[in-house]
Amino acid sequence: MLELTSVRLAFPADANIIVGQSHFIKTVEDLYEAMVTTVPQARFGLAFNESSGPCLTRVEGNDEELRAAAVKNAQALAAGHVFVLLLRNAYPINVLHVVRNAPEVCSIYCATANPVEVIVAHSEQGGGVLGVIDGSAPKGVEGPPEVAARHEFLRKIGYKR
Repeated sequence: MLELTSVRLAFPADANIIVGQSHFIKTVEDLYEAMVTTVPQARFGLAFNESSGPCLTRVEGNDEELRAAAVKNAQALAAGHVFVLLLRNAYPINVLHVVRNAPEVCSIYCATANPVEVIVAHSEQGGGVLGVIDGSAPKGVEGPPEVAARHEFLRKIGYKR
């Protein structure tokens, strides 16, 4: 029997979240190194659900609040080989390339500051992430004022000149 659930992730309003799948216990160490060497001022918490051996949630990070929130979310998902990375003082765009390039990382489900729901399937063997609901549904198509606002915003935050 397969049971589908939707798990709403909870994280601080000033944080971003990256949820992905990895395959090896070394994930927490490699992602820790990736974070501190890519954006040294970033504050982060990381939790990885091991899915063999002792099946522990492995934890790293340099911010206790974000570490605790990452653990809470990873355990709520109850899915093997899933990691939850919460960050402050950095955006996913700053670190996503190094997270993706970690040898253990198989896929990224989302990288966002939006509300997130994760769709999880549970069987007798365990749980697995099927996908995510990231934010809200589109409300329309941008027109010239929205294009101008997008361009202005990207320049304001330093991503375009």
